[in-house]
Amino acid sequence: MIDASAPLPKPPMPLAAPPLTPSRASPLFLREPEIRRGIELLYFGYTSMIRGADTILEGKGLGRAHHRALYFIARQPGLAVSDLLRLLAITKQSLSRVLADLMRMHLVEQAVGTLDRRQRLLRLTEAGIAMEAQLFDALRDRMASAYAAAGQQAVSGFWAVLSGLIPPTDRAMIEELDRHARIAGQTPAGDRRSPQTQEADRKANQAQADPEVRG
Repeated sequence: MIDASAPLPKPPMPLAAPPLTPSRASPLFLREPEIRRGIELLYFGYTSMIRGADTILEGKGLGRAHHRALYFIARQPGLAVSDLLRLLAITKQSLSRVLADLMRMHLVEQAVGTLDRRQRLLRLTEAGIAMEAQLFDALRDRMASAYAAAGQQAVSGFWAVLSGLIPPTDRAMIEELDRHARIAGQTPAGDRRSPQTQEADRKANQAQADPEVRG
């Protein structure tokens, strides 16, 4: 007979999760275990990085497609709709819905091309610039922390791996996007970074220039 008055046994203490420490890739890095580890780290790393931005988007009734559109338009103000379509690799119908939402919320504005009036050129409004900066700040801390922990050589290797995942036919498009973004950052239009991003960049530059700051 079971004594109902007897105290219940305490549940076993959960085992502490081991820290996820970076490990050196095996010389046999093309084996299945190494490939699977890379896939898993890529999946869980991206999921963790994007979580903060997802929360912001959800609060405004937006999703990741809206975020990607804001991101690429911010990177290249005056981006043609046709170029955004190639960058996002979605259908015209899907892009139309995304842009309609962003313009309805006054985050994106559209203008007629100066050289080709058939073109539709996209820019962020002031509200769109603020929104994209807020989303970037939500991503920045995790990425910057991981960069700092890994070091310059590892970051270069990380970029090389991700570049290898991009089809060769698309790599020129990505490089062109980066080139336009660097040029745009040097124009008199001003610094579009949020105050938090500007301060984080200042500290990062200071840390790289002064070894004592890193310590």
